[in-house]
Amino acid sequence: MYIYKAAVIGAGTMGAQIAQVITYSGLPVILKDVKEEAVQKGIGTIRKIYEGRVQKGKMTSTEMEQKMALVTGATTYDDFKDVDLVIEAVFEDLKVKQQVFGDLDDLCPESTIFATNSSSLSISSIGSVTKRPDKVVGMHFFNPAHVMKLVEVIPGMATSSETVEDVVAFSESVRKIPVRVQECAGFLVNRLLMPYLNEAALALQEGASSMKEMDNAMVSFGMPMGPFTLLDMIGIDIAEKVAKILYDSFGPRMAPAQLLDVMVQTGRLGTKNGAGFYTYTDAHDDVLVKILKKVYDEYHLKKTSFSPNRLLLSMVNEGVVCLQEGVSTAADIDIAMMAGTDFPQEKGGPLHYADQIGIDVVLKELEKFSKELGPRFWPAPMLKRMVDAGFLGVKSGRGFFNY
Repeated sequence: MYIYKAAVIGAGTMGAQIAQVITYSGLPVILKDVKEEAVQKGIGTIRKIYEGRVQKGKMTSTEMEQKMALVTGATTYDDFKDVDLVIEAVFEDLKVKQQVFGDLDDLCPESTIFATNSSSLSISSIGSVTKRPDKVVGMHFFNPAHVMKLVEVIPGMATSSETVEDVVAFSESVRKIPVRVQECAGFLVNRLLMPYLNEAALALQEGASSMKEMDNAMVSFGMPMGPFTLLDMIGIDIAEKVAKILYDSFGPRMAPAQLLDVMVQTGRLGTKNGAGFYTYTDAHDDVLVKILKKVYDEYHLKKTSFSPNRLLLSMVNEGVVCLQEGVSTAADIDIAMMAGTDFPQEKGGPLHYADQIGIDVVLKELEKFSKELGPRFWPAPMLKRMVDAGFLGVKSGRGFFNY
């Protein structure tokens, strides 16, 4: 089905950016929110993105106005009677999202696809409140949506293959890279990224190294920023919420670092409020030092050691578990991590990185970490099978990929 007209529900930062992406491809879009003030703010966000392009000489003022004319603001569903695709980008709460889709069900044509931009909630649960669960799909854009190329396309248990194909085609038409992901907690990127970030927090609370040293080590590896800079940017409260969702689904290997909870309780949420792992105001404080001491003493922690692979192999191992489960293909896992997290392209993604250093080396390192740090590092069974079969990566000509 070709998408002629789309709608975005939720005019916050993410919803507005998604609407801008749609207009940039030449399609009309309705941007809907509860209050007119929120709608106008969202339209202002779209205009600001286009003004940035004009200032850089990437488009003319006339072209900008032509794109802006494709946006219609709304506080009701009156104009939703002919939309082909609705993308919901409201607050990350299951009941709120279910309410939205329940309301839409009787207002939109039977052919309309309902997509949710949820980053971690069950697509199947969201779709269950509608009479068209076959038309409900996850369409997870990454922030900032007008810059990041990745879109995770996640079918629920009842989503039809036709709906998935339509959303994949639409994603490509708006210049995005769609990666199909089987439904699971955290989907793909967050499921791999969170163990990496959580391990950094665990290493910090155990006194393995300083934030600055760990951030510098990961930037030297090729990451665009260190894990603590990224946590501050994401929002420590959001990261903690995702960590808890993964823990609830996957159990002890995803247990969140106690430090994240204490940071949230202390109100250090990151750049959004001026203080997280780093301080973003002129004022100097020693609050983090006190927090780290409190966590270390209260939870009777023992000092551990840090190496970049402690963080990286947390990501690699979860990637292999996802591959085993059929969450996505090896190629798409690597594409998703490069497009969704800026994992260094020269490394080719976490599975290519594993092939480069050797699957036998990965297995040996994980076994060592498992003994030293606990069962969260227990190697994915597939790694042992690969080593036994001589699939060692680049050095043997075959690993997760052929060389």
